[in-house]
Amino acid sequence: MRLKPGALLRFYSLCGILVQVAATKNKARGSQGQFPLTQNVTVVEGGTANLTCRVDQNDNTSLQWSNPAQQTLYFDDKKALRDNRIELVRASWHELSISVSDVSLSDEGQYTCSLFTMPVKTSKAFLTVLGVPEKPQITGFTSPVMEGERMQLTCKTSGSKPAADIRWFKNDKEVKDVKYVKEEDSARKTFTVSSTLDFLADRSDDGAVVSCRVDHESLNSTPQIAMQVLEIHYTPLVKIISSNSWPEEGQSIILTCESKGKPVPEPVLWTKDGGELPDPERMVVNGRVLSISFLNKTDNGTYRCEAKNPIGRNSTEYVLIVHDVFNTLLPTTVIPSLTTATVTTNVALTASTTTSATATSIRDPNALAGQTGPDHALIGGIVAVVVFVTLCSIILLGRYLARHKGTYLTNEAKGAEDAPDADTAIINAEGSQVNAEEKKEYFI
Repeated sequence: MRLKPGALLRFYSLCGILVQVAATKNKARGSQGQFPLTQNVTVVEGGTANLTCRVDQNDNTSLQWSNPAQQTLYFDDKKALRDNRIELVRASWHELSISVSDVSLSDEGQYTCSLFTMPVKTSKAFLTVLGVPEKPQITGFTSPVMEGERMQLTCKTSGSKPAADIRWFKNDKEVKDVKYVKEEDSARKTFTVSSTLDFLADRSDDGAVVSCRVDHESLNSTPQIAMQVLEIHYTPLVKIISSNSWPEEGQSIILTCESKGKPVPEPVLWTKDGGELPDPERMVVNGRVLSISFLNKTDNGTYRCEAKNPIGRNSTEYVLIVHDVFNTLLPTTVIPSLTTATVTTNVALTASTTTSATATSIRDPNALAGQTGPDHALIGGIVAVVVFVTLCSIILLGRYLARHKGTYLTNEAKGAEDAPDADTAIINAEGSQVNAEEKKEYFI
């Protein structure tokens, strides 16, 4: 069978069409595994953002990056937009990476990576730009502040995106009860944040450090801090400290007046029972210290210490009670009195002895109660020595008189009682001492 030339041409054309359709279908089947992959990026304002688009399977198909305004940034390795901040990082059949330096808030938005297959495939990457908050400032403090006045401190920061967080601290201890205000800047999409700390000034706040801390994700865990040292003026606080908790007669005592205030209090004033100190020789004031020596009962009373500064004055009192000395009795010394003994012997050999003895114990009037002070102890020792010497003297004198006693002898005639008269008795008694005994008298 012989074909006509026109029919043969039509046959070849049909075959070409069929081959082209088959090739197109095969290419479509191959492109089904091609899809661009991107990731969202977050960058701090002023930093550098890296945008990467990857394709696992690519048969020499072009890649393109475009900005939120759909302006082409790079087509394969060719730069399309004149922006010196945009640079090519890497370009291949499987990846197209670019960088944007010195990022501003206006760069934020959705960026598109396109893979030019049939049909064109795209992937979105959102660029988030963080606004860095400005360094905070504390306002509302006027130095100095009087105790009891109300203080309102305000901490303010701007330029943050998203809104920053403000926290208050006093001596590293967080203060919770504060006011928080957030205002949005529509032009730049940033926020101005302020917080107010309200409290009554107290003397315990003097010298305290109040700090305002700004936390934000753009600060990389390094918060911005503003600090303010408080200066509070207050009236003096007065306290008396005693060196002797149980003062006794003869002892000493030191009273120290401690005063604390701001400004520093002037020298303190000491008074007793509402008047001046009665004995300046024993009551000596040295600055804030009152020293009282040789205490006695007249020192009992109320002692007042007063301190003042330009803010005001304050005082406190101390009641002094001088106690008796704790007594210890010395041993009692007995002084014996003189003793007299008389012995009488009758001529009739009938002895009649009469003895009279009197002993009186007399307590030494100088044997007083012992003193705890050194002077009283010395006096007691001297008295004891005198008494002892006196006793020894009396004993020696008695022994001396006993050895030198007086003796006399009286003789009466035996049977003189039978004589008719005295003359006869004398005659009969001459030379007769038979029945006579001595009559002795002793002196002690």
